[in-house]
Amino acid sequence: MLPTVKFSTKDTAQFFTTLRQRVNTYFEENNLPRTGNRKMVVKTISMFAILLVPYFLILSNTLPLWIMWLMCIVMGLGSAGIGFSVMHDANHGAYTRNETINKLLGLSVNFAGGSAFTWKIQHNYLHHTYTNIYELDEDVNDKPILRLSPHGKLLGIHKYQHIYAPFLYTLATIGWVTKKDFAQLIKYNREGLTEKMGYDPTAETIKMIGSKVFYYIFICVIPLMVVDITFWQWFAGFLSMHAVLGLLVTAVFQLAHVVEGPTHHEPTLSGKMDNTWAIHQLETTADFARNSALLGWFIGGLNFQVEHHLFPKICHVHYPDISEIVKQTAKEFNLPYHDQKTFFSAFRSHLRILKAFGRNEQVPA
Repeated sequence: MLPTVKFSTKDTAQFFTTLRQRVNTYFEENNLPRTGNRKMVVKTISMFAILLVPYFLILSNTLPLWIMWLMCIVMGLGSAGIGFSVMHDANHGAYTRNETINKLLGLSVNFAGGSAFTWKIQHNYLHHTYTNIYELDEDVNDKPILRLSPHGKLLGIHKYQHIYAPFLYTLATIGWVTKKDFAQLIKYNREGLTEKMGYDPTAETIKMIGSKVFYYIFICVIPLMVVDITFWQWFAGFLSMHAVLGLLVTAVFQLAHVVEGPTHHEPTLSGKMDNTWAIHQLETTADFARNSALLGWFIGGLNFQVEHHLFPKICHVHYPDISEIVKQTAKEFNLPYHDQKTFFSAFRSHLRILKAFGRNEQVPA
């Protein structure tokens, strides 16, 4: 049974009310939809091309083995790009106003071997509601040999986690295509979360089996039937693709919450949190590399995580513009706005906090 947490509803300073009014005014004055635009269409085509063009080049069976291996690396980039820039917005209902298109594009996570259903519960519901709250936000819960929260169980091996964590990240999405999604589905069914979110457990189990069969046929059966390679050569390409995908996906989401600055929490006996949900998002989330247009384009604006957590139904193409509104409003209300200047400075910060968590030391300021 999951702990119960309730955020304060008293925002006497009216921070979030003021912020929403300012963001709404921005869209009204500029006559802009809050969902995607032509940029999203171009990006969607680009990301699918980065995945599928190398895939079909491999299937042509005309490439040298080392070129096919490079194509697998590119496919890892494409899979990550689809997840960051297409699936993520679609599953938040931010890609378009058309819910049917959102649902269809949300299924694009299947190209990475994931499940749209478990993603929605883990990410949209648990992570976005209970950000950095141990036992509720699965992103910071204990992993086999990773301690991502100061409230997690401390093991001796954790003192080295800042060294081996990046290598583990390369294996992260391998779990998607094997057991993680099924384990989560069983857990959500058992805890009643599946029905609570309005889904039928049996139907979702059947859908997940179907999605996994699709992925295995797409990524394994067809290449082995069409391309003149051995199983082990295919397996090397598969691991390489997922190493790129896993490292990118894990790093991007870790840099938004498990870095210096954002706070970590655990449920209290009363279940009551001191702050409102919006202020909690400011306290537990960080932006990074806000001035890098190329990085922002590729990772779907996920370097603007503060904006995304406060306004998850706004498409990421708008985050660079509304980020200044959020930053200035937070400053006016004397609230934190965590921001790492570059991707690499954020990654170094992540490693430092992993080291502190692994040795039960005070988190670096």
